[in-house]
Amino acid sequence: MSGTSPELPGPDPDPTPASDSTPASAPGTSPASTPGASPAPPASGSPGAAPELPPAVRSAVHKIFRRVVPLFFIMFVANYMDRVNLGFAQDQLRADVGLSAGAFGLGAGIFFIAYAIFEVPSNMLMERFGAKVWLTRIMISWGVVAGAMAFVTNAETFYALRFLLGVAEAGFFPAVIYYFSRWLPDSHRGRATSIFLMGSGTATVVVGPISGALLEMHGVWGHAGWQWMFFIEGVFSIVLGFVVYRFLDSGIEGARWLTDEEKTGLVAVIDAEQQVRAEQRRTEQVSRWRLLADPQMLLFLWIYFAINVALYAVTFWLPSIVDDIGGLSDFQVGLLTAVPWLFAILAVWVAGRLSDRIGKRRPVLMVLLVLGGVGTLLAVFVSPWVGLGALCLAAMGFKPASPIFWTIPQSYLDARAAAPGIALINSLGNLGGFVAPTAFGIIEDATGSTKAGLVGLTVIGFLAALSVLLIRGGGRNDRVRATPPPAAAPAVRRERPSSPGAARTGRALPGRHGRGTAAQGA
Repeated sequence: MSGTSPELPGPDPDPTPASDSTPASAPGTSPASTPGASPAPPASGSPGAAPELPPAVRSAVHKIFRRVVPLFFIMFVANYMDRVNLGFAQDQLRADVGLSAGAFGLGAGIFFIAYAIFEVPSNMLMERFGAKVWLTRIMISWGVVAGAMAFVTNAETFYALRFLLGVAEAGFFPAVIYYFSRWLPDSHRGRATSIFLMGSGTATVVVGPISGALLEMHGVWGHAGWQWMFFIEGVFSIVLGFVVYRFLDSGIEGARWLTDEEKTGLVAVIDAEQQVRAEQRRTEQVSRWRLLADPQMLLFLWIYFAINVALYAVTFWLPSIVDDIGGLSDFQVGLLTAVPWLFAILAVWVAGRLSDRIGKRRPVLMVLLVLGGVGTLLAVFVSPWVGLGALCLAAMGFKPASPIFWTIPQSYLDARAAAPGIALINSLGNLGGFVAPTAFGIIEDATGSTKAGLVGLTVIGFLAALSVLLIRGGGRNDRVRATPPPAAAPAVRRERPSSPGAARTGRALPGRHGRGTAAQGA
């Protein structure tokens, strides 16, 4: 693949940063986005309007959306299912293998440690072997490991396979984004990413009924239901990996389903955009250690970490909580588990529209976090059936909090600090995926109930909501409109400012970019 490789994003397959030109309601801002929506393009003639593409390029883009993008959507559905189906197997798996709640939670969370450790090496190998080959490797290897979960016999093999699953999946999300960057112009990449990320939202709804139905195969050919679930869903990913290798092309030049005119035009547009980004990156070197010294960055890290703790705790433990209702088959548990996520997808759309309409992100984020905390608190004190409704409130609060959150750091970070800053928030914040199930399991072992864990989620939601008050204002719609740094100017200016307003001018670290860089009213 020719051209300069783009900035590779962080691992988060679930909460994903939106671009600074995408409204919060755009589905690209969240894996649980509303099907059918797409980021609104700038008005024609506006400063941010995308250039008109030649007819041949538009035709090529249309073919890519019909052939390639749906395949990536299905891949993400399979990816998310193999990651979170563990929650549905929890009761059967723990009983057969003899796992405590704490051991189960540790195994669920250790996946994220492996994912974080091996993402960068995976990205490096992807650039060496190419996205097509590497995506095929990722799909097949994670399918093999996911299927091997059917043969867990003790805590040690459980931990090992969950860790290997994280190793196998590492780099999947960046590889897809890289593929889009080499096949689609900037003006269409956001929509493609939006459709791809809808796979996560779809998976949260369908994984329950599918996994529940497979769990009811208990006893077939002498195997437990959880074994059938892991094996069949793993085999699906393996088969999908071979489909990926068959239908994906390594580069535009090798796509036989594009005409020569379409190939030439598309390559010219993408290479020109890559060259512009390469020039911009030469002035965008900002130390991650320096970012960590900024109090606002630490605040962003904490809020995103809290959101992930809440989301993954609910994701992994919701099936067990629903099962406590009693008298339900595995399939019925799976169906009921899908209900909160259906409401959550609706909430993502409503919250995004509302924040776009009022031009305020922080108040909307606070309300969502409080709503999530209230939902988990109510689930502690009400009957199981009413508790399911309370967990719907929790999902409606915590799920849309992620895309709304991501619009805020982008208004605070200088253009030169945006890429490393967002990657840092994403990488460290995703440690919530490890902490959530691990802590939830330890709490259940200590108390004999999930109620204390739900109270903990309430506290986290309320603390995160209060923390939003400490965020310094960004701009209306919380979007950055930074001007590029002067060519000869150093990245960081150290002169003592003569006025408070001057302190913001020319900073390469987080902060407003000076007068006129963002509208008012966060």
